[in-house]
Amino acid sequence: MTATLPPARYEHGGDEFIFVELDQEMSLEANFKAMAITSALRDLAIDGVVDICPSNASYMVRLDPDRLHPAELAAELRRLEAAAGRRAEDLVVPTRLVDVPILFDDPWTRETLLRFRENHQDPSGTDLEYAARINGFRGVPELIEAITSAPYIVTMLGFVPGLPFCYQMVPRERQIEVPKYVRPRTDTPERAFGYGGAFSVIYPVRGAGGYQLFGIAPAPVFDLAQSLPDFTEHIAFPRPSDLLRYRAIDRAEYDRIRAEVDAGTFRYRTAEVEFCPATFLAEPDGFNRTLLEVLP
Repeated sequence: MTATLPPARYEHGGDEFIFVELDQEMSLEANFKAMAITSALRDLAIDGVVDICPSNASYMVRLDPDRLHPAELAAELRRLEAAAGRRAEDLVVPTRLVDVPILFDDPWTRETLLRFRENHQDPSGTDLEYAARINGFRGVPELIEAITSAPYIVTMLGFVPGLPFCYQMVPRERQIEVPKYVRPRTDTPERAFGYGGAFSVIYPVRGAGGYQLFGIAPAPVFDLAQSLPDFTEHIAFPRPSDLLRYRAIDRAEYDRIRAEVDAGTFRYRTAEVEFCPATFLAEPDGFNRTLLEVLP
């Protein structure tokens, strides 16, 4: 599970932004390289760097041109790119393994997807049935087993505040992939669990969307009021490099967790872990088995 990445492409956005594309397509190797570069950049604490925004296969840096010349920063980023291959071998990322309960084929997303069948590639079935068929599974239970059998890495937050783009940590030939709707929906429930391309998401708020709808999470990923303990520091719970373990639950557990959310007592089950991309790339299945034992 290795890949040779092309030279990065550097672009300037006025005097305040530098955008760096590491690859034109998503791969774990490209994301890990972005992780290595942006981690090294944070460690340098360069005066004039205002913000660092990693993405799926790219990253962007905002700078203050009165304190740091864009050409100087670009030169430093090219140096970090050249060193990233060596750094990736030694990169160890302190992060969190997070248990994320999901009620698959729930009544709320099912009602929504049925309202928008004319927007879909296959109006005759549900999104889960469609995804299972085009990915070669024998049925929806086998698809759900594949989704929940290996963790996902949060590669970036975007689209709307707090929405985590998550990529399953399995070899590319085992990636689950689905197209987005032919035409986007004008409605998507808050906390809907969706899939588009090879990415899973949890919609933070109600609104439009085009990802296939597979289920719903009982716990929020976004809390503007910061009323829950997990949101005291940030309005969005997921962080890039978080490792999410999606866990299928029944309606009874869903209702119990929703009651905890309403009471303001819900906490995500998490474990602090050290993630070594090189170890994962060398033996993905063994790494995942060991990782998931941390949260039985």
